[in-house]
Amino acid sequence: MSSSRDDFGIAIRSALLKKGARQKFSLVFLLIIATIIFLLDSYQFKAIQFTKVIINDGIYRLTNISTAPLKLLPQINDKIKETTFAISENKKLKAEIQNFKNKEFQVEFLKNQNDSLRRILDSDAKIKGESILAKVLLDKDSPYLKSIIINRGSKSGIIKGMPVVDGSYLVGKIVEVNYLSSRVLLLNDLNSRIPITFGENSIQAILSGKGKSKPMLTYLPDLYEPYGNLTVFTSGKDGVFPPGIPVGKTEMDELDVKVNLFSDPNQLSFVTVQLINMNKDNF
Repeated sequence: MSSSRDDFGIAIRSALLKKGARQKFSLVFLLIIATIIFLLDSYQFKAIQFTKVIINDGIYRLTNISTAPLKLLPQINDKIKETTFAISENKKLKAEIQNFKNKEFQVEFLKNQNDSLRRILDSDAKIKGESILAKVLLDKDSPYLKSIIINRGSKSGIIKGMPVVDGSYLVGKIVEVNYLSSRVLLLNDLNSRIPITFGENSIQAILSGKGKSKPMLTYLPDLYEPYGNLTVFTSGKDGVFPPGIPVGKTEMDELDVKVNLFSDPNQLSFVTVQLINMNKDNF
């Protein structure tokens, strides 16, 4: 049993000694090779010089290739910063452009409002009597009932029955008055009845509202032959509306005579109330 253990130890020591001998031989071999190369380089042999040049070029090329990513890192970093800055600036410019567009829309809206007010004020000179400008606050629209709420009331001298015009054209009359607001019954309301006159013979009739459809002329003379494209005016026969306010143009719908209003009741932003002397008991 002890002899086998001794044999195993001897085998291990022998292997280690062999390995150490190989390592010593490799070291000696490398020293010899290095000495030979040094001597050959000292004597300037062409083959050695050529080999040296090739090796140096290879090393330089490999060094350049290996260090290229490090050289590109600052450039990549600069590009990333430029891209980030460009994206940030682009967002700011988009926000500024949108802001300018919003301001442009506001300017256009104010210009349109100013033009509307100017037209109304210019047309006031054509209307008899004093008048007051009012803004439409609310449009009470239903299939048959058509009225608007304006921002003028008894504080401004408004009373029931006063005519309301859009520019020079009749749109309705005051039917309800509060201290700071009033309700206007429009011409196309089902309850609207306005005495009118039209044609060369000053035909007298009643303009009756029809809700969704256009107002229609009723109580026409029995022998009258209706036809279209005649201007309709207020007649003043009811003692409420001044005579001569333009209303619209007649148009034929089979045997019915309808009136195409000069002012669209659905497109009112500002109106003018005529402050005429009236008897409050009329309504």
